Amino acid sequence: MAKISKKQKEALAKFDTTKIFSLEDAVKVVKDITFTKFDASVDVDVRLGVDPRKANQMVRGIVTLPHGTGKVKRVLVLCTPDKEDEAKAAGADYVGLDEFVDKIKGGWTDVDVIITMPSVMPKIGALGKILGPRGLMPNPKTGTVTMEIGKAVQEVKAGKIDFKVDKFGIIHTSVARISFEPQKIYENTLEVLNAIIKLKPAAAKGTYVKSITLSSTMSPGVKVDSKSITK
Repeated sequence: MAKISKKQKEALAKFDTTKIFSLEDAVKVVKDITFTKFDASVDVDVRLGVDPRKANQMVRGIVTLPHGTGKVKRVLVLCTPDKEDEAKAAGADYVGLDEFVDKIKGGWTDVDVIITMPSVMPKIGALGKILGPRGLMPNPKTGTVTMEIGKAVQEVKAGKIDFKVDKFGIIHTSVARISFEPQKIYENTLEVLNAIIKLKPAAAKGTYVKSITLSSTMSPGVKVDSKSITK
């Protein structure tokens, strides 16, 4: 069994680990039990009653957080020369094509999001083994393969995130930083949870949202009552 640190013991002593909290109260608890010296990430884990192995039960979506992610995202745009100025004007950190394809083949992946256009996807497809495992592969479903390059860059910079259920039926995503005011964490988290609820597959039977847990980097998880977020 893993050894519990002094800080973790202090955090566990601050709240009832068996209790299920409203989302609003869970946010307050997470802020109270976070002891990191850095600006920790606030994360939500949602266990769903779906079978991700079946295509008609895959849950994947995008959402723009009302108050952003609190993190500056590094964006690479892989595009043809006629789209480069648009990408740069929108705030992309890196813009180009062949030189960056070669850099990625050499192992460079020092970015958070890659945006591209349909016409150059054949070149990007060859990078699947490198980008796929890192969650960097552009995808039309997440808005990262588009002709509206400038708009896509602006949305990512403004706080657009994508989420996807894993093979265990869980969606894990960051929703804020611990330095955010409680109301902003609450509203960001609510936006994500409502988006997940709206994406319930017709093929999913039984209870859709099985559990919700809110936590921060290195903090214990706080259980959230799903009834507190449904409208």
